[in-house]
Amino acid sequence: MGLLSSTSAKRAERKAAAKIRKAEEKAIRTRAKVQAEAESRESRKAAKRQLKDEHKFTKRTHKQDRKTAKATGKVQQKVAAAEAKTIAEQAKADAAKAFFTPAKFKRYLTVARMVAPVVVPIAYRAAVNARSQVTVVKANRAGVPPALLTQYGGPSATLRARIAACQATAAEVAGLEQTAEGRDFVAAMTARLDNLKVAADAADTMPPQQRKNAQRAIDNELTAIDNDLLARLNVNPTTVG
Repeated sequence: MGLLSSTSAKRAERKAAAKIRKAEEKAIRTRAKVQAEAESRESRKAAKRQLKDEHKFTKRTHKQDRKTAKATGKVQQKVAAAEAKTIAEQAKADAAKAFFTPAKFKRYLTVARMVAPVVVPIAYRAAVNARSQVTVVKANRAGVPPALLTQYGGPSATLRARIAACQATAAEVAGLEQTAEGRDFVAAMTARLDNLKVAADAADTMPPQQRKNAQRAIDNELTAIDNDLLARLNVNPTTVG
């Protein structure tokens, strides 16, 4: 009778121990699941914050570009208005110096015909120069000549200009390379640039957010190619400038 009681007690202890282990294992799995979900939520929040910050930076940059262009246009318009005013005042002063004569009337008509073609083009040039200033700012930010940037249009215009600049650099490197390894390097860079050109064209047809992500990827790849080409020319990108 005592032996049976001892056996039953041990069996009960084993069952209790098994239940405790199962409970502990379940608690560990539950903790791991909760922790994973928390980390996933935090990652999504961090990605959302990063996209929001990038949007704010882009918005501020565009706003500053427009502000700069507007200020430049105003200054040029003031200069044009001052020139027109000076011409008009000079004509008025000439009229006050003598009596009205047919010769002076003819001269005033000539002045009027001269002033009209001058004032209108000046205002037009002011608007054109304002747009040119915006182009210069964008070109400087992209690291390409303004004349090159004006050759391209669309949302990915700056990327196309950078690709063209890289292609020109690759061509110069090709002229310096004399080894088979060097020619293979130039061929690889050229192929990468051709692929990026196709990607830039495709990005223009994407929805805004998807296009922005694609353009960021293309920009990063162009930076890597720039560094590779500079390294091939024995130039350390970190020390340039």
